[in-house]
Amino acid sequence: MAFGHTAIMTDTALVLGSGGLTGVGWETGILYGLAEAGVDLTDAGLVVGSSAGAVVGANASARRTSLAELYGRQLAKPEGEIAGHLGAGKLFRYARAVIGSRTPEDYGAKMGRLALAADTPSEADRRAVIAARLLTHEWPERALKLTAVAADTGELRVFDKDSGVSLVDAVAASCAVPLVWPPVTIDGCKWIDGGLHSTANAHLAAGCRRIVIIAPSPAGGGPLDSPASQAAKLTAAGAKVELITPDAAAKKAFGRNSLDPARRAPAARAGLAQATAHVDAVKALWA
Repeated sequence: MAFGHTAIMTDTALVLGSGGLTGVGWETGILYGLAEAGVDLTDAGLVVGSSAGAVVGANASARRTSLAELYGRQLAKPEGEIAGHLGAGKLFRYARAVIGSRTPEDYGAKMGRLALAADTPSEADRRAVIAARLLTHEWPERALKLTAVAADTGELRVFDKDSGVSLVDAVAASCAVPLVWPPVTIDGCKWIDGGLHSTANAHLAAGCRRIVIIAPSPAGGGPLDSPASQAAKLTAAGAKVELITPDAAAKKAFGRNSLDPARRAPAARAGLAQATAHVDAVKALWA
């Protein structure tokens, strides 16, 4: 099963990477802080979201509320969330899979096999959590691309409003962290976290002239391109790119478990604080 993608011809792109619940909070804080300083990235011609970025991208693209209100939601008590945890044993399985893989597809397929065999909450329960995170269950009219990985082949798929897939299912698939959350069934296939192909999937913004990448997880590894590597390739192709990754204070706010709902608010505050350091560069790029 192959799922290709074509370059998007638009001027601006916002790429939102993977990073768990702390990533959702931090990305929202960054976006709110930049908007407060006069640069609103949610007016991008293209939004690419992977895992945490799928949640933020869907909500920011919906235009149902302000970034201030989205930020406020991150500070509120995380009602309805199911706490997840990637302990040392699970992280070892991730590391072993990535070290032993030659391509992102190799790695995705290995993690897919582990995901399909894992003991997790039910798919229905997890879908309800994702549905509650979203401001709307309708795809926005703007170009929103959400990523997921096929559990059987490890191939990347991009969902959008023309895919015939519900927004809730697309976001749930993009957020289906192996060994923690269940794979998501779409069109008879099982799908797992889009961040397994790369933590940003910024290559999907190829063809855009001005690109901002907000990546809670800056690392690459093995066959996986890091956000910095993807930014460099986009720059070499002629785009102007600004990459934002967590500073020391943000990393401290994330704590040791990015899937802990209690860390979402501290991460959001850290994102808001960090945004100040990026205002000038992003404003120069976006203007």
